[in-house]
Amino acid sequence: MDTRQRSVLKAVIWNVIGLATMAVVGLVATGSLALGGKMAVINAALGLSMYVVYERIWAGIGWGRAHG
Repeated sequence: MDTRQRSVLKAVIWNVIGLATMAVVGLVATGSLALGGKMAVINAALGLSMYVVYERIWAGIGWGRAHG
């Protein structure tokens, strides 16, 4: 089982990747770096929160884990 600190660090790193990706997608979709950046920040904040919850739920589920 991952520690909470590990889950949070994984989520932060994943969201940095997502933030950069969403900023580019937002820029391409809107033509505006400012609007694309705002979309990316909102997406990252929501994504981070949901990912941490998701990871913690799965950390408590033993199904599919190899033991030994």
